[in-house]
Amino acid sequence: MTGYQNDLIGDHPSILALRALIERVARSPAQNVLIYGPTGTGKGMVARMLHRLSSRASKQFVDINCAAIPSSLLESELFGHEKGAFTGAIDRKVGLVEAANHGTIFLDEIREMEPMLQTKLLSLLDTHEFRRVGAVRTTAVDVRFIAATNKVLLSEVVAGNFREDLYYRLQVVAINIPALAERGDDVLKLSDYFIAKYNGRYGRTIKGLAAETAEIFLQYRWPGNVRELENLIERIFILEDDDVIAPHHLPDRILRTVRGGACAEHPTARIDLAMGFRAATEAYQRQLVEQALAASRNNLKEAAGLLKISRHALRHQMIKLGMTGA
Repeated sequence: MTGYQNDLIGDHPSILALRALIERVARSPAQNVLIYGPTGTGKGMVARMLHRLSSRASKQFVDINCAAIPSSLLESELFGHEKGAFTGAIDRKVGLVEAANHGTIFLDEIREMEPMLQTKLLSLLDTHEFRRVGAVRTTAVDVRFIAATNKVLLSEVVAGNFREDLYYRLQVVAINIPALAERGDDVLKLSDYFIAKYNGRYGRTIKGLAAETAEIFLQYRWPGNVRELENLIERIFILEDDDVIAPHHLPDRILRTVRGGACAEHPTARIDLAMGFRAATEAYQRQLVEQALAASRNNLKEAAGLLKISRHALRHQMIKLGMTGA
């Protein structure tokens, strides 16, 4: 197994397909990639895999959390500034976009980027040029942009929170990461991986999960996904002394959820009963379009107006969703 596959532990068909898609996209010339996935599924890890498997691997990978940097500072962080461009700009500063030239920029939580910066990002994606704050001339760059979100961006477009044209520019290639609860026995494979990892880190010899614990892990919904699983296992390593992870090591919230019947169905049935994140995203998008079409009596122009997108964008979305009449 190659190194990049070790980042995505598991043999569920959704993970096998995801690995193949990551490799294909990474080696393609695509410059814009959008990653969808619930919180804790590993969007940042997938972004790094895309970079590491690409021809840009020897260049910079720049990770930017759009929600973690105040909007007043994000423009300068991205594009840099000239000396004297604003109070406190005592020197010229090279921005992260320029620093990542010929490499990759990962824009996590892209939905949180304010409208003005969305406009500037769109211009950069279209022209491959930007202007430092306070600069007169533009600077050309060759960068792959990977954006990530845990929200349904089309609904954000409809709500007026995200630019429609930026949405379609970013979604040239979309990668959907499945939730842990949809991956069947992968939760046990991931548990073994994290147990081995923390055995080495903490000098322990925990053998694995007790049989009842394994059944609980299969039935639990894991709202925090892989991150929640890893954090739980590390917590057990720190606080418990037994050489097997037993049910009494688990938080009451997990035991109450499973033993209370909320997840009592057989683990293999969960895939049929629960929509994956990708399916949920498409279902919500379809619902929005169908409601607009019904309200407009199938008049595409009026439906597009209700959705606050262009008629062309509506037709594009209908074709993508496999809806007839597009």
